[in-house]
Amino acid sequence: MAADPERLPQVLFLSPKQSLERALSARFRLLKPWESTMPLDRFLAAHAAAVRAVISNPLASVDAPLIHALPSLGFVFTTSVGVDHIDLAECARRGIAVANAGTIFSRDVADYALGLLVDVLLRVSASDRYIRRGLWPVAGDFPPGRKLGGKRVGIVGLGSIGSEIAKRLEAFGCSISYFSRNKKPLFPYTYFPTVCDLAAESDVLVIACALTEETHHIIDKDVMLALGKDGIIINVGRGPLVDEAELVKHLIQGKIGGAGLDVFEHEPAVPEELFRMDNVVLSSHQAVLTIESSNDLVELAMENLEAFFSYRPLLTPVHGTT
Repeated sequence: MAADPERLPQVLFLSPKQSLERALSARFRLLKPWESTMPLDRFLAAHAAAVRAVISNPLASVDAPLIHALPSLGFVFTTSVGVDHIDLAECARRGIAVANAGTIFSRDVADYALGLLVDVLLRVSASDRYIRRGLWPVAGDFPPGRKLGGKRVGIVGLGSIGSEIAKRLEAFGCSISYFSRNKKPLFPYTYFPTVCDLAAESDVLVIACALTEETHHIIDKDVMLALGKDGIIINVGRGPLVDEAELVKHLIQGKIGGAGLDVFEHEPAVPEELFRMDNVVLSSHQAVLTIESSNDLVELAMENLEAFFSYRPLLTPVHGTT
C-alpha cells in the first residue's frame, strides 16, 4: 500500500535533478519551488515549519537568509563534493548537519583530469576540428603535440581526487609533486610548501583542491609566471581557484602553454577569448557526470536522508550534528 504523500518527510529540493527526484519521491515529499507560481520567499514561508531537510548543489546556495527562513531545518545534503555554496558557520550555529557526495566522484574526476591533459598535450580535439574543417588535404598534416610520459606534474590538493590523479599519472611515467595544506607522509611524492614553488618545478599543474577563502585565486599571476610559457594548467576543482582574467591574458600573450578547463569562475559564462584557442580544451563542469556516478549519488542521497530522519549517523558528514 502506497504511503500517504502528506505523511512523508518533507525535503526542500532547491533545483531540478530528475534522477534524484524519481528515486526520492517514493520515500519523501519533495518540495520543488521552481514548480510553484509563488516567489521563493513566499514558498519558503508556506512550508517553513515542515521542512527538515534540504537538497542543494553548487548552483543552489544554502545561505544564511535561506537557513533563517527554515526554522525546522536540521540537515543539508549537497550533490557536490565542494561545500562553498553552504553557509557552514550558520549551520554550526544552528546545529544543522551537512553531508556531501563524499568520494564517489573521485575516480571519475581523476579520469577526466587525465583526459583533459592528454587532449591538451596531444591536441586531439584540435586535430579533430582541423579534419572537420577539411584542412588536412589542403594544408597538410596537423602539427604534432607533446607526449605525457616523463612530464613533471604538480598537483594542487592531494585529497581523494588529487591522490587518484597522481596514481594515474604514475602509470604514464610522470614525476609527481604536490602542494597541500599539510604534508602527506603516506605518499612518496615531493611536497612543496607554496604553489609558486610547485609551479616552478612543474611542466603541468593540476588543480584539485577545495574552494575556500584561502584558496580563492590560488592560481594567480605569480604562479602562472613560475609555471612558464610551456606550462599547462588543468582545473577540475572550482573555477575561482584560478584567476581567470589572468589566465586568459597569459594564454593570449603566450606566457602559458595551454589549459584544460572543466570549471570556470562565473559559470555558465566562459570567456569568449578561449573559444578561439586550439591549445585550450573546454568542458562544461562535466568531470563528475558519468552514468555510474549518477547512480551512486542517488543511492548516497537516499541513505543520508534516511539516516538523518532515523536519527542515525550520516554516511558522508561534512559538518554539524549527526
